[in-house]
Formats: sequence, structure tokens, C-alpha cells
Amino acid sequence: MSIGVETLFTTALGLQAPWIVSKVELDTAKRRIDFEVSCDAKQLPCPACGVNGQGVHDRIKRSWRHLDFFQFEAWLHAEVPRVDCSACGKTTQAEVPWARPGSGFTLLFEALALSLCQTLPVAQAAAQLRVASKRLWRRIEHYVNIARGRDDMTGVRVIGIDETSVKKGHQYVTVVHDLEARRLLFVTPGRDHETVAAFKQELAMHGGVADEIEHVCMDMSAAYAKGVAETLPGAQISYDRFHVIALANAAMDEVRREEMRSQPKAVRAALGEDRKAVKAMMWGMRKNPVSWTYHQTNSMHWLQRSNLKSARAWRLKQALREVYRGAVAANCASKAKQDLMGWISWASRCRLEPFKRLAITLTERLPGVVRGMLDGRSNAYVEAMNGMLQQTKRAARGFRTVTNFIAIAYLRMAKLKHLPSNPLLAAVPREHGVTRHFA
Repeated sequence: MSIGVETLFTTALGLQAPWIVSKVELDTAKRRIDFEVSCDAKQLPCPACGVNGQGVHDRIKRSWRHLDFFQFEAWLHAEVPRVDCSACGKTTQAEVPWARPGSGFTLLFEALALSLCQTLPVAQAAAQLRVASKRLWRRIEHYVNIARGRDDMTGVRVIGIDETSVKKGHQYVTVVHDLEARRLLFVTPGRDHETVAAFKQELAMHGGVADEIEHVCMDMSAAYAKGVAETLPGAQISYDRFHVIALANAAMDEVRREEMRSQPKAVRAALGEDRKAVKAMMWGMRKNPVSWTYHQTNSMHWLQRSNLKSARAWRLKQALREVYRGAVAANCASKAKQDLMGWISWASRCRLEPFKRLAITLTERLPGVVRGMLDGRSNAYVEAMNGMLQQTKRAARGFRTVTNFIAIAYLRMAKLKHLPSNPLLAAVPREHGVTRHFA
């Protein structure tokens, strides 16, 4: 028995009565296929109050972009009934089973778009789908807000707090990670102590208990330290290796730049009057010796045999890295503290102001720094999450607003469980007359 093309596509689209495909139009020149979907029911349940058997007032023409069929752009068109309810007195447009109210895309198209944005830059996903980027940003924000509303934060014990810039002009957000589950918990604009209080409120809204947080790994921010002390009093603070070494690198760069400004001839003379060697020295000082190029190796050879302040700064930075390596290897708090105090003593007497300031900073936060030296797990997670965040920033290029950036960060890093599933990979049973691809 032959099956009509309309019946075939009614089944393919997962439609059930009273919705059917009544007409199919294929335009090979435009590479487009259009489906006319009709609902001939004279009475429907009221969308507002749910009372059955209410009359249809009128119908409104609507269109939705759907998943491509046979590499052809597919569109659904329907005259959607508006129900005139005698019970509640409202005239309400009926919901269609293939799209959410107000959307110009079908549910399956939105699910595919969201899945692509989890792995591709949003602009690239938009180009593949042949839609404007701003339309995808709205879908990302919508579905992320729904999924986060259902997110569970019970059992959070170890967190990492960090800041990151999202726009030029010193625009920052605070990010909070669950370091055990390796997922993003919270992002909010700003980087003051109130952001920690905002996280505590968010945690409570999702079933978490602030008093159960045992450990906070973070940078040297005084604002975050104040926020943790006020809102998470039971948590121990550790300062992760990533940020401590970053401070040492910043101090070293400050010494090098100042020396280049004040004594450029002395620097070039120490490097054999080779102009290229100055640039090679800059990158060689920042990189690990095992990663040096040929020119960087030569420049660092000359630098280490000079009396330049830059050479002293580089040795201090490398020595601090060695202190951390020794602490991890020995796994002994007393030895880690002893070695760190030795480095602080050297930095305090080195006659390099940036390192003298760093020595004071480490002395003031000594217990947290020592804990961070021994807590390899937290340090590794913080560095991994920072790396993922930087990838997210690159993928979200052109995000325009901080709200968009926060939404894409949650989409990629929060491991949200209640997002639509990729319709090309898996589906769940039919619901309300259409196959819905939701987790």
C-alpha cells in the first residue's frame, strides 16, 4: 500500500492528531523545502486554564525554521488556532508541539544550535546554520537560564574563586568553580567581596550549604579574602600556585622593562650587541628552559653571565618555581614553609622593588600560600579551569555583552544536565505529539 508524501512527512516530523502535514513544496533552485501543517480541530483545550472543548476563535499564520531535510533548508508553516475560552474568558493562541511560544525555530533546530555552540565558536555555528549570531545568543541565554534554574549544587566542598577580564576597559567578572566536580558554579560581574556573598546566595538557591564548604583556592585578592572570611567562615584558604607564579612573572617583567627603559645600552652590551637577542631574552625569561628556541638559549646564556637586574629577577622567579617543585615532592608542610621563608628572605634583600613587594605579600598570606604549595589537586584544577575559560573567551568572540559571555561560559563549563540533547545523536520518547530531544 502506497503512502502519501504528506503522511510520510507527518510521521517524519513526529506529528500527531490533530496536527498533520497537508502540503509539501520543494524548490530545488533555492534548495528549500516548505511544509504546510494544518490543525482542523474545531475545539481545543484552553491554553490558559486547560478546560477542554473550547471553540477556535481564529487562526494566525506562523513559520518556523526546522532541521535541514536532504541538505535542503526546511520550514514549517501553520495557521495556529486561537482558542476562545468560555471558562476563563481569554482568547489565547494554542501552543504548537514542535516549537516553544514566541520562537521562530523548532525545538529540534534550537537543540542542534545549542549543541553546536558547545563545541564551535558561536559565529561559526551561526554560519553553518545560516542564521544571525544574535539569534543564537538569545537561545543560549534562554536555555541556560532554564537549565541553571534546575541545577543541583548539593555536596559542594572545595571551590576555586578567580577573576577574568571579559572586555577591554577593565571589565571583570568573578568565577567560582567546583574543584572536585570540575565544573563552573557561578559567574557574576565585578571582583569585590560582595561577589562572594552573591555566590553564597546562589549556592543556597540550588541546595548547597555554605557552612559545608571546607576549602577555597584563590588568588591573592584582598577583596576575595574578605568575602570568604565574612560569608564562608568555615573554609580554609589556599593561594594556588598558578597565581603565585604569575605574580613572580609580573615582578620579573617589571624589572626587565624598567631596566630596558633606564639602561638600554647596558642590556644590549650584555647580550653581545645583538638587537634580536633582546626580544629573544624577553621570551626566554618567560618560558621554561626546556622550551627555549636556539636564539632564546643563546640570549639566556649571555643574560645569566651578566650583572643585569633582569638576570637576578629571572633567577628569583626560577627559584620560586623550584621551591614549589620541592614542596610537592617532599609533601611536608614544615619543609615547604622553611624553603618558602628562605626564598622570601632572599627576595627581601635582593634590592629589586617588585620582588620586595612580592615577599611582603607572601609573608602576609603565608599559611594560605603553604597550603596552596601542598594542594596539588586544587592547583591542577584551577589551572585546568582557567584554560577552559580562556578557550571559552576565544570561542565567544564578538559576544557584545557580559550577559552573553556569562551564558556561553555556563553552557560550556557548568556541565548542566537539563539542556536539550543533540537531535542528531539521541532522542527521548514522544511527548505532547512530537519527539522532544531534551535531557
